[in-house]
Amino acid sequence: MTAHALHFISLSGQDRGKVKQLPRLADADVVEMHVRTKQGDDRTVTVPQAAVALIEAMLVSLSRGERVAVLSEDAEVTPNEAATMLGISRPLVVHRMEIGDLPFRYVGKHRRARLTDVLALKAKLDPQQAALKALAEDTDALAKAYGI
Repeated sequence: MTAHALHFISLSGQDRGKVKQLPRLADADVVEMHVRTKQGDDRTVTVPQAAVALIEAMLVSLSRGERVAVLSEDAEVTPNEAATMLGISRPLVVHRMEIGDLPFRYVGKHRRARLTDVLALKAKLDPQQAALKALAEDTDALAKAYGI
């Protein structure tokens, strides 16, 4: 059974006001997280430097009211999740899988694609979609200018 790869988190307006920006950190700075459990146990955990940048980016996005999802690179996603990431319909994702644009495997009767493959396809599709959008805008501008 595959866990859903896309699980978005967002903050309420009240919680967004509580988020404070981390100070500018130097390489030698140590970041620690203080955790207090329901039972009253206190624990301090040192956060690795590589994780600090991720936490900082996540807090900035959440404080802006954006939804955030943390994805594991080796995760597998369903066609629905891939469609959400790619900004295309599920049937088009299935078509991309069938013609070989998006590698996948079957888990029982269900298709699963690796997140890295979905992101590689997204990197390929984004410039194409941007070019199509620019072309459509140019066409609209020409139609307005020349009454076509």
